[in-house]
Amino acid sequence: MRGVRAVPRVVSLVPSLTEAVAATAPDALVGATDWCTHPAGLDVVRVRGTKNPDLERIAALAPDLVVANEEENRPADLAALRDAGIEVLVTEVRTLPQAFTELDRVLTDGCGLPRPAWLDRAEAAWRDVRPVVDVAAVVPVWRRPWMVLGRDTFAGDVLARLGARNAYADHAERYPRVTVEELNEPGRADLVVLPDEPYRFTADDGPEAFPLRPAALVDGRHLTWYGPSLVEAPTVLGAALTAALDTTAPPR
Repeated sequence: MRGVRAVPRVVSLVPSLTEAVAATAPDALVGATDWCTHPAGLDVVRVRGTKNPDLERIAALAPDLVVANEEENRPADLAALRDAGIEVLVTEVRTLPQAFTELDRVLTDGCGLPRPAWLDRAEAAWRDVRPVVDVAAVVPVWRRPWMVLGRDTFAGDVLARLGARNAYADHAERYPRVTVEELNEPGRADLVVLPDEPYRFTADDGPEAFPLRPAALVDGRHLTWYGPSLVEAPTVLGAALTAALDTTAPPR
C-alpha cells in the first residue's frame, strides 16, 4: 500500500469489513457507513450508505485505503474515489473460504496489519463443522416483493455447511423474485430461514406466511457478515436451525 502511515487511515464502505478492521486495529478506522453497527459504540465519521457514500467527506478524511465490496458498493462510486487519487480495495465474497482469504488480504496486504487472532479462531471454528440438520431450505431476504437467496451467495454456502441446502441454489439469478405461493409449494423445502437483514423478519413478520413449514429466525450478522462474527456463527446458526426443527420445542 503506497504512502502507508504507522497506523493506516482506513474508510470502510462495508459493515463486515468495518467490524473486521475495528476489531483488529481500532485506531485505523476513520470512517464508515451509516449501516456499520458493529462493534457497539463505534465512534468514527459516518459517510452515508453503501450505495450513496459521501465522496467529498471520504476524500476529506485523507484515507490511505478505502475498503469496499463488489456486491455492496457501486462501481461508479469506487471509480470516482480512485480518480481522486484514493486507493480502493474491493473484495469479492461468494463462499466461506473466499471470505477468509479476502479478510486476510484486506487486513494484512491492504491495511498492513498483523493477522488478527480472531481470524485464526474463525477459521478454526468452521474447520471441523459438520451438518447439524439435513434439510432443503428457502431463505427469503426481502418481502414486498418476496426475494430469496439464489446461486453463488456467501449466506447460502454458510447454511449448506450446516446442512441447510438452499432450494434455489441452482437458480439463474443470485437473488430471484418469487411468489409466496411458490415458496409454499409442497416439496419445495423443509425449512424457511428468516434473517433479520436486509429485511427485518421477526416472530410477528415472516413466519405467518409459511403456515405449513417451520421457520428459523436467525441473526443476519451471523449469516451474511464475514468478520469477527464468524467465530460464533456456526454455534449460533446451528442452534437456530435445530431449534426450528425440534417439534418438542415450545411454540414461539
